[in-house]
Amino acid sequence: MTRARQPGEQGRTASGAVRSVDRAVSVLEILARRGEAGVTEIADELGVHRSTAFRLLGVLENGGLVAQAGHRGKYHLGAGVLRLAGAAAVRLDVSQEGVPVCRDLADELGETVNTAVLDDFAAVNIMQARGTASVTAQDWLGRRTPLHATSSGKVFLAHMAPALREEYLGRPLHRFTDHTLTETSLLRGELERAAEEGYASTREELELGLVAVAAPVRAHDGAVIAAISVSGPVYRLTPDRLASLGARTAAAAAELSRRMGYGF
Repeated sequence: MTRARQPGEQGRTASGAVRSVDRAVSVLEILARRGEAGVTEIADELGVHRSTAFRLLGVLENGGLVAQAGHRGKYHLGAGVLRLAGAAAVRLDVSQEGVPVCRDLADELGETVNTAVLDDFAAVNIMQARGTASVTAQDWLGRRTPLHATSSGKVFLAHMAPALREEYLGRPLHRFTDHTLTETSLLRGELERAAEEGYASTREELELGLVAVAAPVRAHDGAVIAAISVSGPVYRLTPDRLASLGARTAAAAAELSRRMGYGF
């Protein structure tokens, strides 16, 4: 039988959770400052019982954020911290370096330009530059968008590790409009063309009236870390313009790739 929660108990539970998070952050800060430390040292600095420090270290170790040194009892920051820091640094760098590139492209074409990154199995726009045209695409900044129905998403799928791509394509693909590609054979064909031509496109596949093209941004090691897209209304981004828009978008993506160290 489940015990009824008493008045004020939920607040105490939430407060305890916040305190635990605060202590876990403090553990990471201690290890960052000291390099390594034992359970007793960490407990003393936090002002908590040794069992509490040990429990915090266990949770952080399970998440890969801390690891035990060769001599048992000492802990140091784990590889998980580097993974999180690296992901954050890439997003920050791409967003900052992409500002002048995207603004120049938006000014030149008059359309909306976005920089997107891959987040799990979704594309997330982290930077946007508005064009000068009177009617521009809606604001997708910060929103998660599907890979199979967006130009940036198709870029990520085209350059994704085959096993991951097949995992995504093996899922039910949601149909957003009558133009959304949900047949994997047709989608695979588009992804192959995107890899060959250097850009991907969508035509009213996410929402009616919206057309977009996107090209890959690469890190110093050649890995695709972002995508630059140009989007606008269907009556302006006509089929006969897509090739030239794709080429110009690919050139902008190549410039941002250079800024990220690719080609050096």
